[in-house]
Amino acid sequence: MTVNVPILITFVGYLALTMLIGVIAYQATRSLSDYILGGRRLGPAVAALSVGASDMSGWLLLGLPGAVYLYGVSQAWIGIGLVIGAWLNWLFVARRLRVYTEQANDSLTIPDFLENRLADHSGLLRVISAVTILVFFIFYTASGLVGSAILFEQVFGLPYVSALLLGGGVIMAYTFMGGFLAVSWTDFFQGILMLLALIVLPWAVMNELGGMQSTLNTLEGMDARKLDLFHDFTLISGLSLLAWGLGYFGQPHILARFMAIDSPHSVPLSRRIAMSWMVLSLIGSVGVGLAGAVYFADTPLDNAETVFLALANAVFNPWVAGLLIAAIMSAIMSTIDSQLLVCSSAITEDFYKRWFRPHALDGELVWVGRFAVLAVAICSIVIALNPNSSVLDLVSYAWAGFGGAFGPVIILSVYWARLTRNGALAGIVLGALTVIGWKQLSGGPFGIFELYEIVPGFVICTLACIFVSRWDTPPSQAVVLGFRRMESDL
Repeated sequence: MTVNVPILITFVGYLALTMLIGVIAYQATRSLSDYILGGRRLGPAVAALSVGASDMSGWLLLGLPGAVYLYGVSQAWIGIGLVIGAWLNWLFVARRLRVYTEQANDSLTIPDFLENRLADHSGLLRVISAVTILVFFIFYTASGLVGSAILFEQVFGLPYVSALLLGGGVIMAYTFMGGFLAVSWTDFFQGILMLLALIVLPWAVMNELGGMQSTLNTLEGMDARKLDLFHDFTLISGLSLLAWGLGYFGQPHILARFMAIDSPHSVPLSRRIAMSWMVLSLIGSVGVGLAGAVYFADTPLDNAETVFLALANAVFNPWVAGLLIAAIMSAIMSTIDSQLLVCSSAITEDFYKRWFRPHALDGELVWVGRFAVLAVAICSIVIALNPNSSVLDLVSYAWAGFGGAFGPVIILSVYWARLTRNGALAGIVLGALTVIGWKQLSGGPFGIFELYEIVPGFVICTLACIFVSRWDTPPSQAVVLGFRRMESDL
């Protein structure tokens, strides 16, 4: 395969920029709080775009355009569910979590917060939470690394293993050096690049096809079902797609951005920026799929998920195409780096500091966090060495697993003073087990087991939290007073 030199230069330049950000962030990282949460000083715009970029991953530029290319706008229901879930998360959780995590002994991670919020002196809740996060994220990260390796394979013709090591090495390097600041700043620029790519590409393609209306008219003549939002829509499928929005309430890498915003008063502005970015990006993603369906009508793609890549190469000169291809890598990298950092935080704060070195100085903990990044990345790379490894099937549980195991616990922890340690523990364990168990089932009356597993997981977790907490000994007066103080500071 011949390497396109302009694309190579543009792409390498982009990767070099991410490394430079890591070096700059390294200079600004002095404490564990800096490394894990950026010292809680993320501005509204950086926090907003960092949330969006770390959330959407390659799905926004590969998965969704590919699905729309094949099946039409009916695939946008998942995007609608995500928008609703993200907005509700920003509206009801972000500010309270920002205030409460700082008040609860300056908690730096979700397991740390739950332990402090619920006064769990046994450490059991922290361990169970941290183990759940590590297991899901190691496999999730491995999947992202596979995606980055496949991208390098297709663009530059590298062998799979070389591509995997190159992509993983770059992400590992800037996350190792700069921690949360490097991850958030790179996510900010990656978010801008992703949005520009998703606006420019469908506009350029449709313009070449005679305009948006002409493109839609052509598509309607080809297959009118592709413009039918309710095509093949059933109650189960509709609920399953919309239910993706429930996942937001339990995603540790998204919640970490809420915890890191510079002030609770910055949340409304950050929410407006984040939701504007998300809506525009999703519209652009759907536009890419529809434009691709018309553009490649006579020469169908072998792999639908390459529609963005194929359109970029077909419509633009190699320099611009290189930037657009970098946008795909941005989407993948922005999620992997966040996952690496959350895993590093769990190892450093929730295991090393909590159980082995409670009085360790910040300098030591920062380096433990850095080496934890290396350890998690190496584990994920080993798993990803075989792109067809069956263990990667567990990735499908990640979004539902976090949403079902942590979502209700987070919501109740910031809204219900009566939540107890045992209630939260029961919710996390039963929610995660429900997600995993439900996935193994199929069929049932009315196809009930075809329902996305996050729905039963979320419901079971909520019920477990409430019933066990009601049955349990009420929280101590100190816990209740802490909750009241959080509410008074909103």
